[in-house]
Order: sequence, then C-alpha cells, then structure tokens
Amino acid sequence: MRKLLPAAVVLGLACTAAHAETIGSVDTVFKLIGPDHKIVVEAYDDPRVAGVSCYLSRAKTGGIKGAVGLAEDKADAAVACRQVGPLQFKGKLPRQEEVFTERASIFFKHVRVVRMVDSKRNALVYLVYSDRLIEGSPKNSVTAVAVPGDQPIPVR
Repeated sequence: MRKLLPAAVVLGLACTAAHAETIGSVDTVFKLIGPDHKIVVEAYDDPRVAGVSCYLSRAKTGGIKGAVGLAEDKADAAVACRQVGPLQFKGKLPRQEEVFTERASIFFKHVRVVRMVDSKRNALVYLVYSDRLIEGSPKNSVTAVAVPGDQPIPVR
C-alpha cells in the first residue's frame, strides 16, 4: 500500500494539469543522458472566452530528472494571448480568474495564467507567473486582448 501512494499522488497531479497543444520547442542545453533542457511553446484556448488563444513559452528541465518527471522547471515563462476568431463569452466573467495551470515540478510548483477584466478599456488581461507551496517567483509576463468597443465584456 505504501508503494502505491506516491504513484497515486503523481497520477492525481498529472490529471489536474491543463490540456495544452504543443506548438514546438527549442533546445537550450545539451544533456548527454536524458532529454535536453528546452523552451516549450504551448497553446491554450481560454475556456470561457471562445476566440482567444494563449501561447505560453516556458522552460522545461531535461536530464535524468527531467526524463523521469522529478525535475523542477525554472520559473521563467512568457504569455501572448490573441484573438483568433470571433469573441464569444460563455457567461459572465469574474473580474479575476485562473484559467490555466501547468505543473512545473512533481510536487508543489505550478505555472499559472490568470485572466483579469479591464472594464474601463474593454480588454482581457492575462498574467503568467509561477508559484510554489512555500515561495513563488516574482518573474511574470502580461499580455492583453482588446475587445471591440461595441461588444462589452459581461462581468459578474
């Protein structure tokens, strides 16, 4: 039973990660054993705003620890969200909401993307940052999607 608990925890954490489409990657450091360190670019569609996709670039640690899923990825990440189709809101949006989460280590570290509504400028603002159970990182990136003036953002 004790041997099954760590496997169940890892499986549970993997199941809660956001579903991303990998667009591509570039190697940054050669590793003799295991995969190279790299920067991965992934696409996420906003689950509550049809027509908005976010492109997230983030560091992915390679080597032996990276190959077996024990590495902790660096907190460096960038986000660029764009209108890729007609905007359709799926109900009223909260002023601030976490829209994507990706695991950055086997335990306690995540890369998060938060959507904020800027009603005054009729824009959706997306912030990416990394957190950890004890200590997060101040490194972050922000982007915005302008919503046409004749289409107000429905806010709760």
